[in-house]
Amino acid sequence: MARKRKEDSAGIKLRQPDRSGPTQETLLDIAQKRDLFAQAQEQEDANKRAARKAARLSSDEDGDDEEGLSPTAERVMETLLWSVSLAMLHFTLDVLVQHQYSMNRVQWPKVCTRAVQAWMVFALLFYPLHPHSSNPTILPGLPQRFQNGLRQAIFFATSAAAGCYLIHVTNEFGYMAVMKQAPPLGCLWVWSVIELELPWAVLSLAGAGYFLWSGGYSIR
Repeated sequence: MARKRKEDSAGIKLRQPDRSGPTQETLLDIAQKRDLFAQAQEQEDANKRAARKAARLSSDEDGDDEEGLSPTAERVMETLLWSVSLAMLHFTLDVLVQHQYSMNRVQWPKVCTRAVQAWMVFALLFYPLHPHSSNPTILPGLPQRFQNGLRQAIFFATSAAAGCYLIHVTNEFGYMAVMKQAPPLGCLWVWSVIELELPWAVLSLAGAGYFLWSGGYSIR
């Protein structure tokens, strides 16, 4: 069978393939004539622009998520956090003072009421006095370079006064005055020291220690 095919093909004349160009329009000619390549390039460019725009929008949304709250909202939340913490400190000091003077029964409703009152007062004080990016100015009209110095001076004076007066009250006044005044004075003292820069905080505590030593007071 294979020999027969070979014999049949032996009678076919060999010749070179036709290398002349096509006589009719090809698909390439039709595409160029209809400007399909330019349209495809335009479509590809449009797809790339759409992809870049989608990526940019996604990046902006991620940035918004990372930014979170606005500066004003952050300031309000920070005020709530600090004022609640100081109110809890007031609550603790109030209970400790009553236990110190051997009160038969802690008056919890009054303790809670005083803690809520302390929270409102500290919130009103903390909001304008605590430094924040949305609150760089404590006194309008004062140059910005003096704002932090003024804030530190206020907290230093408050710390010194609250600390010294707390020492004086606990050593000179009766237990009723101590129970009423010691918790808020203690909270005010702690907050003022926290707000101070380290050198001023150390100086404030040193001043309270000197007042304690020079007055012959004791810590009880």
